[in-house]
Amino acid sequence: MSTLRFSRAELIFSVKAFAAAMLAMYIASRLGQPRPFWAMMTAYIVASPLAGAVRSKALFRFGGTLIGSAAAVLLVPALINSPELLTLGLALWVGACLYFSLLDRTPRSYLFMLAGYTAALIGFPAVDTPLQLFDIAAARVEEIGIGILCASLVHAVVLPQSLSAPVLGLLDRGLRDARQWLLDLVRGPAKDLTADRQRLAADLTQLRLLATHIPFDPTHLRHSGDAVRAVQDQLAALTPALSAVEDRLQALQSAEGRLAPDVMELLAAFAAWVQTPDDDTPLRTALDTFATQTSDDHAGWPLALRVSLAERLAELVATWHAALARRGDVDHGLTGATPPKPSVVGDHVLHRDHGMALLSALAAVIAIAVCSAFWVLTGWPTGSAAVMMAAIFCCFFASMDDPVPAIHGFLTFTLWSVPISAVYVLFVLPAVRDFGMLVLACAPVFLVLGALMARPSTVLSAMPVLMGVATTLAMHDTANADLASFANSMIAQVVGVVVASRTTRLMRSIGADWSARRIQQATWRELAGVAASPRQPVHAAAQTVRLLDRIALIAPRVAQSGGKIDGLPADALRDLRLGTDIVTLQRVRWHLPLGVTGALMADLARWLRDLGAGGDAAQPAHLLDRVDAALTATLATHDPASAERSAGLGALVGVRRALFPDAPAPVVSARVPEGVSP
Repeated sequence: MSTLRFSRAELIFSVKAFAAAMLAMYIASRLGQPRPFWAMMTAYIVASPLAGAVRSKALFRFGGTLIGSAAAVLLVPALINSPELLTLGLALWVGACLYFSLLDRTPRSYLFMLAGYTAALIGFPAVDTPLQLFDIAAARVEEIGIGILCASLVHAVVLPQSLSAPVLGLLDRGLRDARQWLLDLVRGPAKDLTADRQRLAADLTQLRLLATHIPFDPTHLRHSGDAVRAVQDQLAALTPALSAVEDRLQALQSAEGRLAPDVMELLAAFAAWVQTPDDDTPLRTALDTFATQTSDDHAGWPLALRVSLAERLAELVATWHAALARRGDVDHGLTGATPPKPSVVGDHVLHRDHGMALLSALAAVIAIAVCSAFWVLTGWPTGSAAVMMAAIFCCFFASMDDPVPAIHGFLTFTLWSVPISAVYVLFVLPAVRDFGMLVLACAPVFLVLGALMARPSTVLSAMPVLMGVATTLAMHDTANADLASFANSMIAQVVGVVVASRTTRLMRSIGADWSARRIQQATWRELAGVAASPRQPVHAAAQTVRLLDRIALIAPRVAQSGGKIDGLPADALRDLRLGTDIVTLQRVRWHLPLGVTGALMADLARWLRDLGAGGDAAQPAHLLDRVDAALTATLATHDPASAERSAGLGALVGVRRALFPDAPAPVVSARVPEGVSP
């Protein structure tokens, strides 16, 4: 019975969702809608504890419904005399919408998905009554619009929960975790910082998912959307810089046997600044002094490591300052004023897998075609329900590596809803005489299931049961239903789900290790493109966000595969650091010795392109020679007063440490190699 002991927040959510559903059904009934339970079901589908998320889902659901209905109205009358072409047209529409939905990893993807399977929901049942198609489509749009309006109104007016608290909490937690990583890094270079890295990565992932709903929040938080995004950019930019400083300190300790006094003094100054970051003048002075002194007291590899360390520490100072400033802009926006627009807001185009999106779309097309063929050949009166379920389930779980277990789990809990649905459709609702009785009849089941949906541990079981009951009520004429029609409909729905799962199993179910390698190869291909294009401008913040996104996608797949996947780098942040260094080299390459630097970038692009095509992950030996040649030439012409040359030297050290961390220290001379122009 502990499962039925609900918290106050769970009860509030359930009551609000139920009130919105009943209000939607009352309005739809009063307006004479033929299927008022569609309005009720929609109110539950868009329900969320956060008001901004409700508005987001509501807007995109209505837009998707409207587009899908229009597609059905256009396709069905035009192709009604050719069942094969009609099936193909609707299937291709669902597949195309699913394809674009999988590429758009924002709340907007919901619009594409809804536009796809809404056309199937309206189009296939209407093939027997094409003259009524427009009325059916209009009714669905109106019913769903009523459900959306009621859900948005209730969740925004009755004890609304803003995104402000969770978003600001995540922002501040991310800043705290980044600050802790900074302090742990400079206070204890030998300390294991894995936990610090994981905490910050988790903060960024959660913040990115939650912040997508900010434009729809009813409070002043929506004015701070760009500022929140800018803080995300700065926190993301901290990750490769922090990882690089950690690596340089390890390299210095390995090269010199310990951290020299000048390095320890610099780290102490940095730690003091992190505690009171208002004035960074003493730290910048210490960084300048460190770079100047080391150029006199050290040479070769130790000098390169020190220059690289100073570069990355200076980058941390600038990024941390910017993150704190943007956090202040968020607070400014919460007052209702428009905060200063960040000078650069990263283009958050996250990882896209066109191949898997196309394969998922093709699986949906084939599943719909199979169900349609079975429906037509058997003359099954409720065969359209199988086609609709195949379309829905192929879309719902398409973002997973292997959707089949999730489809089977959803089907299992949906079957649990069948007895409840049967009681409602066959016995309870035919006996209802007024709306008050209807509310009392629905309350026990929907209030309990709604509270379970608000609980993370039970949402995946409660949602299929609730949606199963609501869908059954929406698809039946509850005043005239009989056992035969109900059983036929249930069997058709199960057949559709089974066909969706079997088609998905045959066409696009993949293992976690295969998926992780595919995501990693996308990173290598992107880095190869940057290395091969010296004149193409690259937005470093956007690249960092995208690479971090891929790291976040790979991490759970590695854990699912036992903690290791062949072909993937052991250091998850290696490619992130490498990408930052490649961008830096392309930016300053015209200030470096062009011959050796150009040869290095060409070989690097060639090797990364081969990796992206599934080639051998081992670094070729000549690539190390290229890096050392570029280091020698750059050191020989290094001018501490040249910011570009210092940045280039630091990036070359980063490339060597990323690709050859265990290689012995290079032997570099102070002489410019022959044929190399300074």
